[in-house]
Amino acid sequence: MKAAVIRKASFNAAHRLHIPKWSDKKNSDFFGICNSPNFHGHNYDLEVKVIGAIDEETGIVVELKWLNKIIQKEVVKRFDHKNLNMDTKEFENLNPTVENIAVVIYNILRKRLDKSLDIKIKLYETNKNSVEYPYSVD
Repeated sequence: MKAAVIRKASFNAAHRLHIPKWSDKKNSDFFGICNSPNFHGHNYDLEVKVIGAIDEETGIVVELKWLNKIIQKEVVKRFDHKNLNMDTKEFENLNPTVENIAVVIYNILRKRLDKSLDIKIKLYETNKNSVEYPYSVD
């Protein structure tokens, strides 16, 4: 039997969406207020879905207290109240779009989970905008 467990977390971070090889006008036209030279911030809501077999002895897929500790250490502590462009190595050369942030979080957490478990990230940038990674049609 397989099941999916979901752990939620949140963090606040600032960023600027900007492509250096583009002109300031093209960046501004494309990214709008997200291209503000003084940055802007979001209250990100994160859902980490872990999918795997239910252990016959414990009855769980993954221990949620352990998963929470990993999310807090590897994601929240790393990104909370940070300027993603200026304060994190992950976005030194990567545009911190919500899509790229979701992929970075996936890659960080994927390394910490047993290979027998699948993982999906859903990251809400606003209550109207979110990204799922990896994406598959269910």
